Amino acid sequence: MKTYRFKTNIHCSNCVRSVSAFLNDSKIQHWEVDTHHPDKILTVNTEVLSADEVKALVEEAGFDAQALQND
Repeated sequence: MKTYRFKTNIHCSNCVRSVSAFLNDSKIQHWEVDTHHPDKILTVNTEVLSADEVKALVEEAGFDAQALQND
């Protein structure tokens, strides 16, 4: 399983709800946004999607996503 992390502008529960439809209907096993972190970190676990594909889903939902270096 691949884990990707993104800096986003998903900053509140309404934003999380808005992006949910895009991330829940894809090939993502688990995702979460740390809205308390200054960079609003989105963490995504997926077997098949690339970081670019995840970024495209977030952007389709109307939010920004900048890939972070994997730890």
